[in-house]
Amino acid sequence: MDKILENMEKMWSHDPTSMKHVKRIKEAAKEPLDHKQCMAMFELSTKFIMSGDTQFQKDVGKEVLEAFAQNHTADFEIFFNVKFILKLLQDGYGTLSKRSSDILEYIQLGLKYIQGNTSVDEAFHALQIELLRLVCEKPGSKLCACVCKLLAEYPQCIPSGRFQVVFCQQLVRCIGQFQCASQDEDEIVKFLDEVNKVSGLFQQICWTQTTAIIPSLRELFTVISSTVGSDGPSNALAIVVHYVPLEIMDEVIQNLVNDDSITDVAMKTALNNMIDWLSWPLAKNADKWIIGLMKGLAAVKEFSILIQVTLSKIEQVFSRLFYPILRQGALSVLKYMLLSFQHSSDAFHLLAPQIPKLMASLSKERSNSGISCQQQLSELVHCMIFRFSGFPDLYEPVIEALKGFPIPNEGKIKQLINHSAWAWQENKLEPLYPKLVAKSKTGKTGVTNLGNTCYMNSVIQALFMASEILCTG
Repeated sequence: MDKILENMEKMWSHDPTSMKHVKRIKEAAKEPLDHKQCMAMFELSTKFIMSGDTQFQKDVGKEVLEAFAQNHTADFEIFFNVKFILKLLQDGYGTLSKRSSDILEYIQLGLKYIQGNTSVDEAFHALQIELLRLVCEKPGSKLCACVCKLLAEYPQCIPSGRFQVVFCQQLVRCIGQFQCASQDEDEIVKFLDEVNKVSGLFQQICWTQTTAIIPSLRELFTVISSTVGSDGPSNALAIVVHYVPLEIMDEVIQNLVNDDSITDVAMKTALNNMIDWLSWPLAKNADKWIIGLMKGLAAVKEFSILIQVTLSKIEQVFSRLFYPILRQGALSVLKYMLLSFQHSSDAFHLLAPQIPKLMASLSKERSNSGISCQQQLSELVHCMIFRFSGFPDLYEPVIEALKGFPIPNEGKIKQLINHSAWAWQENKLEPLYPKLVAKSKTGKTGVTNLGNTCYMNSVIQALFMASEILCTG
């Protein structure tokens, strides 16, 4: 055994000699060993895993630990006890911080070999407490992903009862601080993978413990409505609503918009941050929650919030249509924004100069997603031009960009515009756009204003009301 230990200490790189030593050590694990020898192997392999100077040493340590733990389970249970686990999480190991992801990965590895033993329940209970404490400290995405990976494999370590609710709420706060500082593609992919692991745990909890959903959503609103800090919360928060059942969305939003304790500033801040979720490539159902909240605000006549948010965010939403992975959600929100914003042409006119460029980009893309977006965008833009006619110079390049796509008939346009208007606009259609007004008792309507025909329109109406002129006709 002394020879084995000596050989392990000499392993530095992946060379034939080292690989032969590894093979011999793993074969030796199958031989009977006394308790002291087992402890020595567990300690040395742990040292390799935690403090190895090279990845090769770390990998060797893992292979050796698994070999000896599998063949000497009783001794490993004594070594990998609750006291040792707590020491790792509270004090770290050597130069490793107690909040190192290596420690969590090591614990996850060790748990595999005490399954079915009498000490495992005690270990699970200790981990419930320690992992809750760790999440309350708001770790970064890497460490948080390690926690979630461990919990996904060993759900017995997920805090239970009321502590599970606290755990989920604190996890929401952690996600709100996730940021990828690097612009390197590999680092971005790694960051997205880390967030995916956290998302997977949320899915697991939502499907098994629905009592944690509402408190988690409350915490989410607290985070996204906060005006503290200049950077704003992470767009990764979109994963929180990813797995929330849509069946509860209407009730949640109704309670939210009718809560008198929520200020307009907080609500506006929350909606702005939710719209930022459209930039998150892994978002699912985020568009439904955004539109749902906007509809909820319209229902309680919070039009000031809707107007401000639409004007400040609509160009950002439009810009997401250039990216296929973000397109579907962004297009849904854009449709609702434009079709509901009918009291003024301001929102549409912010986008009009950018439409030809987008249509050209979608044509070059030559994808099903691009073609579908062009078709839907064409219909939407024709509705807006119909609604806000009278700007030929602004609309000419837009109409040119749309010339290859069919123009929806007037009935379809009216249906879309009427269906999407905010409640306060539905009863004011007449003064806003005469094109949609039924004929008066006289069977006549005024001339649609084209931007420079208002005086002619008024003259015609005045002449029509002059009984002397009508009689001579």
